[in-house]
Amino acid sequence: MPRLSISEVTTYSWSFQRDVRTYAQYGLPAMGIWRQKLTDYGEEKGAELLADSGMDVSTVYFAGGFTGHDGRSFQEAVEDAEKAIETASLLQAECLTIYTGARAGHTKSHANRLMQMAIEQLLPVAEANDVVLALEPMHPHAGADWTFMVDLEQTLRYVESMRSRHFKMAIDTYHWGRSRKFYSLINDLVSQLAIVFLGDAVTSPDEEQNRCLLGDGSISLERMVLALIENGYDGCFEVRLLGEELEDLDYSQVIEHSCRFYENLIAAVKVD
Repeated sequence: MPRLSISEVTTYSWSFQRDVRTYAQYGLPAMGIWRQKLTDYGEEKGAELLADSGMDVSTVYFAGGFTGHDGRSFQEAVEDAEKAIETASLLQAECLTIYTGARAGHTKSHANRLMQMAIEQLLPVAEANDVVLALEPMHPHAGADWTFMVDLEQTLRYVESMRSRHFKMAIDTYHWGRSRKFYSLINDLVSQLAIVFLGDAVTSPDEEQNRCLLGDGSISLERMVLALIENGYDGCFEVRLLGEELEDLDYSQVIEHSCRFYENLIAAVKVD
């Protein structure tokens, strides 16, 4: 049965140490690591704290930006991704989330070449460290500043073409919860998924990514999760919540609600 995880993005202003200890108190088996928080705490110390807490790592967030949209050169972005792979290996993370970077004025073909060059350099490093790279596509209205991979099927077919067990996909229900393509592609998607992020919202995806508590939005999370599990997905469901609608809530409320929602959701899912 898939496990629940919480991303450190959800508890944005808490420290790494507080995240680990609080998530463990709620009985969560895994968590998504934000690299910046881990760096601030110390990687070796962080790995020890996770081990002492019995906490698995569902994903390390994130590496990428190969198009230079954030001011780094291509090689700087690749070298940073190599460091992220080493971090994911240290933590024995299930995957490392990858974003290509925005198109940033490049032609589509050149942006694709940059991505291909980066993946070709990074895959041997990932294989040597036994780390799965999880390429995440985003809705074009919400993720154009993060990635030029804004088509679900295009991303899936690219991942399939690489034919590597160390190169998979990540998807976020916030981005694809209203997409009919998700259901038409479900059989192929499940075999390529490294992780699923759980997000909900009242309105359609936009660049603010204003999310809400799971179940309070208009995304049919029950239908999506059921479809994934029925088609064989058994990885983590990682809660990723942020936005104005959540700012007045205490993080503990968000965690407690997410745990309760997931428990009720899984209880209703029958798996043969």
